[in-house]
Amino acid sequence: MSDDEKLIERGRRVLRTEADAVAALEHRLGHDFAAACRLLLACRGRIVVTGMGKSGHVGNKIAATLASTGSPAFFLHPAEAIHGDIGMITADDVLMALSNSGETDELLTILPVIKRLDVPLIALTGQRDSTLSRYATVTLDVSVPEEACPLNLAPTASTTAALAMGDALAVAVLEARGFTEEDFARSHPGGSLGRRLLLHVEDVMRKGEDLPRVGPATLLSAGLLEMSRKGLGMTTIVDQTGRVLGIFTDGDLRRALDRQVDVHATRMEQVMTTNCKVAHPRMLAAEAVHLMETHRITSLPVTDSDGRLVGALNVHDLLRARVM
Repeated sequence: MSDDEKLIERGRRVLRTEADAVAALEHRLGHDFAAACRLLLACRGRIVVTGMGKSGHVGNKIAATLASTGSPAFFLHPAEAIHGDIGMITADDVLMALSNSGETDELLTILPVIKRLDVPLIALTGQRDSTLSRYATVTLDVSVPEEACPLNLAPTASTTAALAMGDALAVAVLEARGFTEEDFARSHPGGSLGRRLLLHVEDVMRKGEDLPRVGPATLLSAGLLEMSRKGLGMTTIVDQTGRVLGIFTDGDLRRALDRQVDVHATRMEQVMTTNCKVAHPRMLAAEAVHLMETHRITSLPVTDSDGRLVGALNVHDLLRARVM
């Protein structure tokens, strides 16, 4: 076997070991898991996640996942907790502690304080008869038969199992809360989902002097100049009150030229497209994208409830806003 093949086989062995460790968790889930979920759902304060070393890194991620899915949470380093930060925990909180051995010194030091506060404690541990388990309100068994490390020392499969259990708790609670895409977007305003679900047309549309508009009696030649000046690939045709009568696009121009119209004698009302598709200011920008894609158009006038022109946008505006 070549050196490359040996490396590949070692990697596969690790993945098999960790996959088996996660798969074994499924068959262990029972009333303890449901009880842990109920504690998280009933929490009136915040979920405080703690753990030392590699368990701490996993706990930090679990806290972040909980916080981003509707369960206010933060990570508390146990070494900092025993030097004052334990004051962050209140009687309304729930503590989630991770320790594969269940005997981590820094965790054991704070357990009596947790007990006095009467704070519910969820333990994720590989040892059900450990000190941590005895203090816990609920213990979730995340034990593994072996680590992926060939020395059976470095936390590998055990941390993967703990992380998977944390995800299982977070998602089960998420669904029980009825957490929606909109809720997720509010927690991730900078992400792609946040932009799709929170950004409205009025946030990206062009306004005021940037709007292309002409009257119905305007000559086509003047309409083309308006299109060029405003750079939206179209111009709206509005009446004296600002109501949109129609739209004239690059596509309309091609069709007009095919008919050999005289751009210096033809009025905009003669070549405009009536009953055009429009957006509204409070429409989600993602809806505007869908409207454009469905009707194969690249720009939209934006009108108020009375049909008056208040804005306009094209596909480039939506691309810049990273909605598409």
